[in-house]
Amino acid sequence: MLAKRIIPCLDVERGRVVKGTRFLDLVDAGDPVSVAARYEAEGADELVFLDITASHEGRAIMLDVVRRVSETIFMPFTVGGGIRTLDDAVRLIHAGAEKVSINSSAVRTPELITAVADRLGSCATVVNIDPKRVVRDGREIWEVFVNGGRVPTGLEAVDWARRVELLGAGEIVLTCMDRDGTRDGYDLEITAAVSRAVGIPVVASGGAGRPEHLADAIEQGGADAALAAGIFHFGECTIREVKELFQRRGIPVRPVATTNHGDTRPRDRTV
Repeated sequence: MLAKRIIPCLDVERGRVVKGTRFLDLVDAGDPVSVAARYEAEGADELVFLDITASHEGRAIMLDVVRRVSETIFMPFTVGGGIRTLDDAVRLIHAGAEKVSINSSAVRTPELITAVADRLGSCATVVNIDPKRVVRDGREIWEVFVNGGRVPTGLEAVDWARRVELLGAGEIVLTCMDRDGTRDGYDLEITAAVSRAVGIPVVASGGAGRPEHLADAIEQGGADAALAAGIFHFGECTIREVKELFQRRGIPVRPVATTNHGDTRPRDRTV
């Protein structure tokens, strides 16, 4: 069985890492470069960087911040927010990202998923899906929202997950809006439903409050990775503590390794 990944997430607004609840009430959590370096030192498997207001504000992602983070870390690094064109995605790879994550634009122009996958490869093409439980026509569904959770789309999350896989996505980050920032644990029902529906990796996101929640996302939700923010940002637990719990529960995980932070040479990206 492949090792399961522990992924801290940097939600970035105006150049600062922030954390909120259900996408609202944002609290400052530090400088993205410093926070990213700390997570690599702690043994994170990957990092996700999301410019959470770029799509809503209709602007491009902050390439300078992405570049500074990429020059500081050497673990895989996914970047999303404000990607509207193939050129936007390519610029992020040139700035140091290993993967790009598309959300709002994927809904509006699904062919962008295919264009990015054709150019960069499916392994570098991630689609973020932000569902929320709503009642439509007398039944409860997981509806997909975009623009930082502000705009409903009418799309049902499991159906949309199947479609993005067919369009070429190589990974899905599934952020349950109802649980985001609550510390009540991931929505294991939707995580399991999406994980069963697709053959590509699913990253569980939204709701981690303690190490056991990340393990539950793997064991009960069927996720390939667990993403968390607040519990790591504010020192409630460490990457090492989560990995030690995984080992005790028999979940395969990469051991925490020592990294060299003296070499800050930018990584070469040729696309």
